[in-house]
Amino acid sequence: MVRPYRFRLEEFFRLPLPERGVELLEGEVYQMAPIGSRHAHVLDLWTQAFVSAFAGRAGVRVQGPFVLPPDTYLEPDLLLYRLGDFRDRYPGPQDALLILEVAESSLEYDLTKKVPLYAKGGVPEVWVQDLLGERLLLFRTPEGDHYREQIWVKPGERVAPLAFPEVLLEVPW
Repeated sequence: MVRPYRFRLEEFFRLPLPERGVELLEGEVYQMAPIGSRHAHVLDLWTQAFVSAFAGRAGVRVQGPFVLPPDTYLEPDLLLYRLGDFRDRYPGPQDALLILEVAESSLEYDLTKKVPLYAKGGVPEVWVQDLLGERLLLFRTPEGDHYREQIWVKPGERVAPLAFPEVLLEVPW
């Protein structure tokens, strides 16, 4: 019988992989496509807005490690997380306040692979900016492998994270 080998986090970290653009989803390794200029531009706008709005209140990590033990390592475009000491560990679902993914060519991957994993891990809120569909998809209230609430927001509209309902952010384009 032929079956795929599934990696655990400890094994994944020992593999000779490129430094960026590789994720481990439930033991399977995925190579990410390089991001385009539009993706980078929108991510820069979100980063500036998040850093400005949440300085001293929450951490902001851009395209950095996020783990869902025992077998998932992701690099979300943006992670808003509880302040803490992360010298000896990566942030996980217990630390996450919000995850933002910017999708140009990766929308199907983000919606069918990553969003369900975030829900299963208990991440309270995920935003997916669909650049081709010109919308921001908000996923809130995880339940099993999905989110009970799904909201579409258009560019130029304002939205607030659940963790900071008083902070309205304009959806960039």
